[in-house]
Amino acid sequence: MNTESGIDWNEMFEYPAGTIVELKDKPGVLHRIDYYEAMMVPPIWLVDDPRPRYPHELRIVSRRDAQVCALESQAVAV
Repeated sequence: MNTESGIDWNEMFEYPAGTIVELKDKPGVLHRIDYYEAMMVPPIWLVDDPRPRYPHELRIVSRRDAQVCALESQAVAV
């Protein structure tokens, strides 16, 4: 955790936008993470849920569609 800003960078990268999760209290109901707002408590917003969530409320199901960073193809000269 970054003590100066209070941002938990590890947690932020564990819950990127696009990650598929389920609420632990409603197993089998899947949600997609819309975004992680580091300055909000709780920090995780789901696409189809108006209430932000804490990490301990969620179980990660898949990170397949999570956008971790934008990649652009570039021509390579050989």
